[in-house]
Amino acid sequence: MKPAEGSTVIGKSVIIRGGLSGNEDLFIDGDVEGTVTLPETREVIVFGHLTGNVQATGRVDLRQSALVNGDILAGRLSIEESAILTGRVELKVTSEVPKPSAPAVSVPAPAEASAPLFSQPKA
Repeated sequence: MKPAEGSTVIGKSVIIRGGLSGNEDLFIDGDVEGTVTLPETREVIVFGHLTGNVQATGRVDLRQSALVNGDILAGRLSIEESAILTGRVELKVTSEVPKPSAPAVSVPAPAEASAPLFSQPKA
C-alpha cells in the first residue's frame, strides 16, 4: 500500500523508543516503543511492531503483520486476520462523525412469571 501524500512513514529498519506525536497520518512498518498520540489524524496504519498506547481521532488499521502490545483509543479500528493485539480498545465518537439516531422501538411488557412461554393445543 502506498502512503498518502503528507503522511509520515516509519520504515521497516527504523526503531523508535519514546513518545511520538503529530497531526499527520502515520504508517508504522518498523518498531515503535512508546505512546503514539495523533489527535488530528485520519488514519494510523500499523504493519510492524508497536509496544505502547495509540491515541488517534481517526482510524487505526492493524494489518496482517502487525503486532501491537498496548491500548488503542480511536474513532474506528480495523484489524486484519493474523494481526495481533494485546491490550484494551476504546472507540470514541468524534465530532466529525454524526451519531445515527436510534429508531423508536416499543418493548412489550414482560409476561407474568407464572404464565407459560407457549401453549400447546389440547387433543
